[in-house]
Amino acid sequence: MVLAGCSNDPSPAARPIGATPSLTPSAGQRVVSQSLVAKPTTLDLGGVTVDTWAYGDTAPGPLLRAKAGDMLRVTVDNQLPDDTTIHWHGIRLRNVADGVPGQTQDPIKPGTSYTYEFTAPDPGTYFFHPHVGVQLDRGLYAPLIIDDPSEPGRYDAEWVVVLDDWIDGTGTTPDEVFTKLTGGQGGGMDHGSMEGMDHGAMRGMARDGAQPFGDAGDVAYPHYVINGRAPADPDVLRAKPGQRVRMRVINAGSDTIFAVAMGGHQMTVTATDGWPVEPVTTDAFYIGMGERYDVEVTLDDGVFPLVATPVGKKGIARALVRTGPGRAPADDTTPRELSGQVLMGTDLRPAESSRLDPKDPDDQQMLHLSGQMQPYSWAVNGKPFGQNTPISLTRGNRVRLRMMNMTTMTHPMHLHGHTFALPNGLRKDTVLIAPMRSIDVDLDADNPGDWMAHCHNIYHAEAGMMIALNYVK
Repeated sequence: MVLAGCSNDPSPAARPIGATPSLTPSAGQRVVSQSLVAKPTTLDLGGVTVDTWAYGDTAPGPLLRAKAGDMLRVTVDNQLPDDTTIHWHGIRLRNVADGVPGQTQDPIKPGTSYTYEFTAPDPGTYFFHPHVGVQLDRGLYAPLIIDDPSEPGRYDAEWVVVLDDWIDGTGTTPDEVFTKLTGGQGGGMDHGSMEGMDHGAMRGMARDGAQPFGDAGDVAYPHYVINGRAPADPDVLRAKPGQRVRMRVINAGSDTIFAVAMGGHQMTVTATDGWPVEPVTTDAFYIGMGERYDVEVTLDDGVFPLVATPVGKKGIARALVRTGPGRAPADDTTPRELSGQVLMGTDLRPAESSRLDPKDPDDQQMLHLSGQMQPYSWAVNGKPFGQNTPISLTRGNRVRLRMMNMTTMTHPMHLHGHTFALPNGLRKDTVLIAPMRSIDVDLDADNPGDWMAHCHNIYHAEAGMMIALNYVK
């Protein structure tokens, strides 16, 4: 199946867009400029050497940082052998900068460059990645931090913690994984010969107590990493005992929900997807693909594991927190906190500053999620992207989207260009929807353009679990 996001798609969804209009900064607006080179490279993941694609020679790529209200101007030099784009995940930006080929821009051809210009209106923790095929499952991702100019300095230190599931360059590529999942042409699969797949483990999750996620993913990854480092040679996060640290945790994985904990510590969740919440202290928390959580930790004295365990899969991602001398715990150490309270993000409540003003919806729309493993096919409203009917939005309306998951898998549903409010008022742009569950979310249709809503399991999205949301007035 050929979908938008694939550079050779001849369908109307991949229509030529033409030149992108430039953006002129307003009077007094600060401009933050950066250049990125997307290229093939060889990375050391901490004792594991892989050939992959990345921004420069690191994964995650270089941190991009600005203040709310700044204009960002980012030039991408595409030295890859394939088309690419960048999607600025979670940013309520102008539509032409959203990075969806055939919908908001022409793809960036190999050997060419492209400049993104947009204003970042909201402070928070974000990241960026391609919106072409399954390129996200390579090393093409990086954090984007938008600071609040008015936020008081409540932290002694800040760590950006990026989680990922890694398979590229380990004897296969994400494109080969997708071909195996789809049987080459979207047909059936022989589960006995599916290298890299973990369907049996997924189906056993309910028996193993891994609810409420049911089947949580399709791919058994050989490595799980934090800040691009495997457990054998982990990233080391340093601070002093007693310091208060802000951790900005990003799940850049393509197929994996993680449970995150720090040995010997509780964490206080203060924000999700960039929006402040009523602080909640917990032993651990779940984070789905595309989600971000800000947490606060007051550090003890010693060496502690920061662990992200892949839900329903074998393996572990680990970093070390070091505040003093001491021996590092073993590579496979599992903090007891993971056996304690593990917070579901949907249980959070919004801070008053984050609430969407109460209003009855002017319009209601359905996103019916369906699909199965054999044949590997995923859809919204009964058809895969490119065949389903776009949802029409009218500017100025309060729109209620009912996202109904009629599959045995959990889907992290992500909306471009907007944030939405859950029934309890919690503001997000990506939400985990468990099997056979539905959730209503409200959004203000205040950002005209052609947008996407899709599952942030990149393999589900590429197999069809996407739909366009197009402004018609």
